[in-house]
Amino acid sequence: MIAYVDTSIVLFPLLGQGRGFDWEKWDFVYSSELLGLEARRAIDKLRLELAIDDAGVAEAHQELSRIERYIGVVPLSRAVLRRSALPMPTVVKTLDAIHLTSALILQENKRTPAAFATHDLQQATAAKAFGFEVFGI
Repeated sequence: MIAYVDTSIVLFPLLGQGRGFDWEKWDFVYSSELLGLEARRAIDKLRLELAIDDAGVAEAHQELSRIERYIGVVPLSRAVLRRSALPMPTVVKTLDAIHLTSALILQENKRTPAAFATHDLQQATAAKAFGFEVFGI
């Protein structure tokens, strides 16, 4: 089975804020091209807030790069952006809409069900509304 992971799945354990993800459970793991941008912005925000020091920033970036090598990328295409602008079945923030749409397109392209992994309750609710099996909550 394949899994789609949103940024929280990578970011929370990376920064010691949550539980890890069972990578070995899945045949393939994918995410949006957006994941790297979101994660790096979050790391920089924590640096500016003095929540992590230079060593922590370096370690977080190194670990993020390692994790990214194991994640297939769903491109941030016009199709993803157009579909993300359409109405959603639940309240969804903009970047979350991009993740949901990316997971839907991935599932359609692979012609196989994908699980959706997130630590975000609102995102999990939306993923369930789209029929995804949800992990991480």
